[in-house]
Amino acid sequence: MSDRHPYSFIVLRYVHDIITGEFVNVGVILHVPREGILRWRTRKTIGRIKSVFPDLDREAFVTAMRSVERGMRGASKMLPKEGLFRDDRRLDSYAKSIVPNDDSSLQWSPVSSGVTNDPSKTFERLYERFVGRYDVTVKARKTDEDIWRPVRTMLAERNLNVELEKKVLSSKADSIEFKHAWKNGSWHAYEPLSLDLADADGIKDKVRRWRGHLAAVADGVQEPLKLHFIVGAPEDRQLISAYNSALEILRGSPFAPEIVEETQIASLVDEIEDEVRSHNQRI
Repeated sequence: MSDRHPYSFIVLRYVHDIITGEFVNVGVILHVPREGILRWRTRKTIGRIKSVFPDLDREAFVTAMRSVERGMRGASKMLPKEGLFRDDRRLDSYAKSIVPNDDSSLQWSPVSSGVTNDPSKTFERLYERFVGRYDVTVKARKTDEDIWRPVRTMLAERNLNVELEKKVLSSKADSIEFKHAWKNGSWHAYEPLSLDLADADGIKDKVRRWRGHLAAVADGVQEPLKLHFIVGAPEDRQLISAYNSALEILRGSPFAPEIVEETQIASLVDEIEDEVRSHNQRI
């Protein structure tokens, strides 16, 4: 094909945690309107996703992807009859008819476009760029639970009688649930936060979202809160600069959170132990 034709494409994302927004690309749709071409492909294995998100619900993910496959097969069959996708907006609308943009874990990227003289090569290039290149074996990244585990272990080893419970902060605009909190005059909350992510943008975006959530509930909090972020650094040393910038973003958040790095966990547990024993003596 020597002529260059406009095309549009959209990427399907698996969003593991709606709050943090971390995602992995799992599919691509390409459409070339003038040629009546619709190409699509979805990820067939979950190894890459499982390595990034160890607590992935495999059965739910596989079921969801099968539903997407059925929807895309239906689109391919209807294309000759309906002449779909006359512009980018139609591609966006049609994609959402297969997977609606709601609070589910599968979401679409914005529509992008370009020109091509070889749709097959363009599609392979797009799939490799957005999905396929991540199918290599990758080292599992630390999760938030990995960051919390040594805290839990140290508390148990010291036989500390502290019952950590859930604490919800709410305002008219938003709410946040902290899973590890206790009250000692005021509330103390401990939030594990892994910044062992793939790139600098992901690291900064994660803490920006936390800062935004805290700002959204700050005006609704009626009692004092001492917030601790227990932060895990990236394994990739080239990302340390982004990590340090992320810590500064966190420090500027509402509630003036204390930042505890992994190397400081023992000191944090010492502090909790002192507070718990002092609390128990008073009561």
